[in-house]
Amino acid sequence: MNIKNILVCGAGTMGNGIAHVFALNNFKIQILELSEEICHRAYLNISSNLDRQIKKSFITDKDKETALSNISFIRDVSEINPRSNLVIEAIPENLDAKLNLFIKLDKIIQKDSIFASNTSAISITNLSNQIRPEKFLGMHFMNPVPVIKLVEIIKGYSTSEDTYKTIFDLAIQIGKEPVTVNDYPGFISNRILMPMINEAIFALYENVATCEDIDKVMKLGMNHPMGPLQLADFIGLDVCLDIMYVLYDGFNDVKYRPCPLLKKLVAAGKLGKKSGEGFYKY
Repeated sequence: MNIKNILVCGAGTMGNGIAHVFALNNFKIQILELSEEICHRAYLNISSNLDRQIKKSFITDKDKETALSNISFIRDVSEINPRSNLVIEAIPENLDAKLNLFIKLDKIIQKDSIFASNTSAISITNLSNQIRPEKFLGMHFMNPVPVIKLVEIIKGYSTSEDTYKTIFDLAIQIGKEPVTVNDYPGFISNRILMPMINEAIFALYENVATCEDIDKVMKLGMNHPMGPLQLADFIGLDVCLDIMYVLYDGFNDVKYRPCPLLKKLVAAGKLGKKSGEGFYKY
C-alpha cells in the first residue's frame, strides 16, 4: 500500500509527537481530538518542537512551514477522511475506550486501510479480534517521539505479513528504528522497564533509601540517563500503574503486583510532572 494520508487519534503527548514526525516526512495528517484546548496545546507543542529542531540545524524554516501545512485538526468523526491509508490510535490506556474508537472507525475508513495502536501494553490481539484483524498491529512509539528512534512493531495473532512489512518499512521511511515484537503483555520495552520502576517504588516504600538516592544509584551505577522514579514522574504514575495492571493480569504472576505506594499516589492525584507532583515536585 502507498500510504499518503494518515489519521492520528488523540492530540496528547504521543499523538502530537507522532503527527509531528509524519508531517515532517510529508505525509498528510488529520488529528482527531475532541478537546479544543488539547488541539490548541498540541499545535503549540508541535510548533515549539519544530523550532527546537531548527535551532539544532536538523530542519529548516521551510521544513517547519511544510510540516505544519500537512497537519489539520478535526474534532468530530464526521470530518474524517475515509480514504486515510493508516489510522494510528494514541488515546489513553483503556481497552474499552480503544475498542469503541476502533469499532467506530471501522465503519468509516476504507476496508484496505491499516489500523495501528500506539498502546504501550494492551494486547493487539484483544484490540483487533472484532476489527480487521489481518490489517491491525501495534506501532508503539517512544516519548519524546520526534527524538527517540525506537518503534516497537507488534504483530497480533492474525496480523498479515503484508501489513507487518508495510508498517515496518514505513517506520524506516520516517527515520525510525523498528523492532519486531510478538503480542505478549507489555511487549518488550514495558515488560522490562515497568517492573524495574515498580521495584524502585518498592525500595522507596520500604524505606531502603531516599527517592534521590535510589535514582542516583541507577544513574551513576548503571549509567541510566534518568533515575527510575524521575522517569516514572515523566511517564505519568497513572500510566505506570495501568501498565503494571496489564502485566499483573496478563501473566497472573505476583512479581508484577503494583506497589501500594504507586496506587496511593495515583489515588491522591499525584501523577508526576503533568500534575505538578509525583515522587518529585515540579
